[in-house]
Amino acid sequence: MFNKILIANRGEIACRVINTARKLGIKTVAVYSEPDYASKHVQLADEAHCVGPAASTQSYLNIDNIMSVIKSTKAEAVHPGYGFLSENSVFSHRCKDEGVAFIGPSHSSIEKMGDKIQSKLIAKEAQVNVIPGYIGEVTDEKDLERLGEEIGYPVMIKASAGGGGKGMRVAFNKDELVDSYRRARSEAKNVFNDDRVLIEKFIEEPRHIEIQIIGDKFGNTLWLPERECSIQRRNQKVIEEAPSPLLNQERRTRMGQQAVQLAKAVGYYSAGTVEFLASNKNPDNFYFLEMNTRLQVEHPITEYITGIDLVEQMIRVAADKKVNYTQEEVSQPKGWAIESRVYAEDPLRNFLPSIGRLNRYREPSGKKITWPPGSSKYDESGTKRKVSPL
Repeated sequence: MFNKILIANRGEIACRVINTARKLGIKTVAVYSEPDYASKHVQLADEAHCVGPAASTQSYLNIDNIMSVIKSTKAEAVHPGYGFLSENSVFSHRCKDEGVAFIGPSHSSIEKMGDKIQSKLIAKEAQVNVIPGYIGEVTDEKDLERLGEEIGYPVMIKASAGGGGKGMRVAFNKDELVDSYRRARSEAKNVFNDDRVLIEKFIEEPRHIEIQIIGDKFGNTLWLPERECSIQRRNQKVIEEAPSPLLNQERRTRMGQQAVQLAKAVGYYSAGTVEFLASNKNPDNFYFLEMNTRLQVEHPITEYITGIDLVEQMIRVAADKKVNYTQEEVSQPKGWAIESRVYAEDPLRNFLPSIGRLNRYREPSGKKITWPPGSSKYDESGTKRKVSPL
């Protein structure tokens, strides 16, 4: 096991990783931008180092600066958290080249699953259900009408790169098709600097289901009970629920097995999430949407219903150890959990998203549950200990 790891992130996910590392007896290194010098993750870590000024491009996204801290602190591994460099194949490859363990998947898996067109082609080859449509780049407006008629309206035009609902437009008939195509390409170019788009069937009344997987470097890949994030605002998740009310055990198993098939097709190890769209009218119909090659914000609710510390498993896998569970042990959910995100909008600006100002926070009362699994955040009486995870 590692003696010291660096967390290339900030905020609650950095604190989250630090707590599991502490549980495992691993020392931690925090990085911070100049304005974040007094942040909680800086205080919790065994040591902390500044990696640049406020702009993330000069600090948390500055690979050279982060690699310099890794070298000076003699950290043996780096956990990228989520966001920032977590799905950056260049960073993953750089770590490998410099003999640092990347606590995540290989750069090859990140590249293959990071592109929606390529990932759908791989999924189809792996016999995973894919949404009907044209799996390829649409470059000619003359092809649009033909594709729209072949697929059947409504259709979704979607950016190949990126996510978060950006570069997505729905066309309900051929009159809307060209305008939706142009808008999707323009937004994709502005947001991702990549204007490639694909066209596929728009699933009406969809349910958004996520299958958490964890795999090791010895070919063992497990699927865990699902999360559902169908309640969204402007394509941004608001409510996460685990397990999903839509799935029974038979559907859960089928979806989980397909997630594993896809992971094995790209040699995937570490934690990841395979996302599916399921039909609310016919839950037996589900389709591959995309794969997130990182730990997700909503991973704690999966931990709640399985008792598995996903960060611990990621660290174990990066240290060339096997996942220490069997599929039979993790297939059935052991409870129910929900996560709600604060979604702030400005009513004076036509309800545009806004970070808002948090004036008051009151934690719900009730029994305290240990999280992450196996930690000592609370004692038996429910009293919070000195070290908190967030």
